[in-house]
Amino acid sequence: MPDKYWTDNSEPQELDPLRSLLSEWSDPEDEEEEFRSDFFQGLSGRRKKAAFVLMTIWGITIGLHLVAWGTWIVFGLTALFLLQAVRLVWAKPEETPPPLCDEALANAPSVSLLVAAKNEEAVIGQLVNQLCNLDYPVPKYDLWVVDDHSTDQTPVILEQLAQQYPQLKIIRRPANAEGGKSGALNQVFPLTTGDIVGVFDADAKVSPDLLRCVVPLFEAQEMGAVQVRKSIANASLNFWTKGQAAEMSLDGYFQQQRIAIGGIGELRGNGQFVRRSALINCGGWNEQTITDDLDLTVRLHLDNWKIGFLSQPAVEEEGVTNLKSLWHQRNRWGEGGYQRYLDYWRFICTQPMGWRKKLDMFSFILMQYILPTAAVPDFMMMTVRHRLPIFSPLTGLILFLSCWGIFNGVRRAQSDQKLGLGEIFSLGWQSLKGLWYMMHWFIILPSVTTRMSVRPKRLKWVKTVHQGH
Repeated sequence: MPDKYWTDNSEPQELDPLRSLLSEWSDPEDEEEEFRSDFFQGLSGRRKKAAFVLMTIWGITIGLHLVAWGTWIVFGLTALFLLQAVRLVWAKPEETPPPLCDEALANAPSVSLLVAAKNEEAVIGQLVNQLCNLDYPVPKYDLWVVDDHSTDQTPVILEQLAQQYPQLKIIRRPANAEGGKSGALNQVFPLTTGDIVGVFDADAKVSPDLLRCVVPLFEAQEMGAVQVRKSIANASLNFWTKGQAAEMSLDGYFQQQRIAIGGIGELRGNGQFVRRSALINCGGWNEQTITDDLDLTVRLHLDNWKIGFLSQPAVEEEGVTNLKSLWHQRNRWGEGGYQRYLDYWRFICTQPMGWRKKLDMFSFILMQYILPTAAVPDFMMMTVRHRLPIFSPLTGLILFLSCWGIFNGVRRAQSDQKLGLGEIFSLGWQSLKGLWYMMHWFIILPSVTTRMSVRPKRLKWVKTVHQGH
C-alpha cells in the first residue's frame, strides 16, 4: 500500500446537530474546490461520495419496486445473507488464552496506557486510580494522560494524582491544538515506549487483572490489536442506558462470531490495545476522521493485521442518559462508520485482505448502513404502490439476527451456565426491548447519509459529557 495513503490536505469535517440537515447548504467556493478535486481520491470529496452512495441506494430501491423481477432479486440477496448468517450463528468463538501467571510477568511485554481527557473532572480521578493499581509490574507499564486544554478541575486533579503515582505522566495541550482526540494521541505516542499501546476514555472502569488477560492475546504474531468487550456501568438507570447495554452485548457477540469465521474484528476506542509496530506501520491515528477507532480498524486490516476480542473482563463506560445525547453520539458514530468506507473503498476492493474478511465486511455494510438507508425510499414506494416494502424479507432476517445476537451476547456476558425456563423468558423479553431500542438506527443512518451529502463539515473535538454516575 502507498505510505500514509489515508492522508491528504482536504478540509476535514465536524458533526453538527440535526438542524444542519435543512438549515445550511455548502458554500459555493467549497463546491468549486471539491469539484476540482478527484471524485474518488482518498479523503477528499466525502460529500460527493456520500451523495453518490445515497443516490445509488435510492435509485436501486425504486428500480426494484418498478421491475417485475425486483422481488426475486431481494429473495436471492436474502438467501445469500442467510448463508452468511448461518455461518455466524454456528461458528465457535476462538478460545481465549489464560491470564499471565506470576512467573510469566518477568518476561511480559511493556504496555503504555493512553487517555485523552477534556473537562473530565467527574471521572478522571477514578480512572487514574484504577489504571495505576493494575495487577501488573509497575516498571512494565506507564500511564499517559493528555489534558486537552481542560477548563474545569481536571488539571488540578491530575496534578495531585501525579504526586501519588510515579507511572503517571501528564501532557497538556494548548487551546489551539488541532486534531481532536486523534491529535492528542498522536502527540503523546512518540513519548511512549510500550510494546503494546492501550487507549481508554476518561469514563472507563477497569478490573485489576485487565493487562494480565489482554497481553496473552498478543502472543500470536498476526495479532495487531485487541478490543476489550464494553459494558454500560449505569445500565439500570433508564430505558436509554438499558438499550445501550443490550447494544454492547450485541456488539460483543458479533465481534466474537465475525472473528471466528475469519471476518473483521473492530476497535471501539475505549479499551482498545494496539501492537506498537502495527500502529507505526499504519501511521498512527487519523486526524481527519471523527471516529479514530473505526478508521484505524480498516487500516489495520488493510495492512493484514488481525484484531482480536477479549470478552472477560469487560471495560465499563458511562452510557448517555437521554435521547438528545444519544442522538448526537450515534450521529457521530454513524458518520464515522460511513467515512471509513468512503475513504478506503478502493483499497478495500483491491488490497488482498482475503475473501473471508471482504465477505464479512460487505455483509455488515449491507446490514448496518445500506439497508437502514434504503428503508426511506422503500417506505415511500410502499405508500405510493400500496405494497409491502420490497426489502421485507431481508429486514426480517436482520432483525431476527439482531435479536439472536442480543440474547446470546447478554447470556455470554452474564454466564455460560444453563438457563431455566423463567430465565430464558426474561432474557428473551430483554432482547426484544433491546431490539426495539436498536430501531433508532433506521432514523439516524438515513439522516446521516443525507446530511453528509448536503454540505461538508469541519473536524472538531466532539465528546460526550460524563457525569460520573
